[in-house]
Amino acid sequence: MPVWLQNEGAWIAIGVSLLFIVAGVVMHRVIKKVLQAPPSQENKEP
Repeated sequence: MPVWLQNEGAWIAIGVSLLFIVAGVVMHRVIKKVLQAPPSQENKEP
């Protein structure tokens, strides 16, 4: 194992980075889904 991976701080930094990447992907999918949804009928007045 490389020397830089033997440090506990390196694993914490990798974990936090992966957490942010996953959160970004999830947020991107949710926002994209909301923007692609058809407009609701509640806002239209007859």
